[in-house]
Amino acid sequence: MKETLNQIETLTTSFLKDACSQLDKGNKAAGLRARRASLELEPLLKRFRKLSLAAASGKELD
Repeated sequence: MKETLNQIETLTTSFLKDACSQLDKGNKAAGLRARRASLELEPLLKRFRKLSLAAASGKELD
């Protein structure tokens, strides 16, 4: 689960940087990068949810 959390943290940081750049400076390329990061985050967040539920029930998936 730790690896998944690290990936989520990295992508979230990248997403926020690019989204703010688009919002503040009108950087279109940063907007594209932010949208890509959001698409990459979705499966990671689903994986985290699955791992979290398994940990709460006492099962180990990783």
